[in-house]
Amino acid sequence: MFYCYVLRSRKTGRRYVGSCENLTERIRRHNAGDSKATKHGVPWVLVQSESFASRSEAAQRERYYKTGRGRDELDKLP
Repeated sequence: MFYCYVLRSRKTGRRYVGSCENLTERIRRHNAGDSKATKHGVPWVLVQSESFASRSEAAQRERYYKTGRGRDELDKLP
């Protein structure tokens, strides 16, 4: 399984959208500061995740969430 996920920083309130194969390990790496793009916002909490059968489907959903319409949809999340 592959995942598209949305994280929110408890420190800055910013949102991060990504995709991966092992969601638990990926979130651990974000919170360990291993990712240059997210180390400034540690700690991160999972807001939403979706599972897909292929990497390309997960990446396609990630790209959608990074568009204007996708960001609008994410803004409605609690």
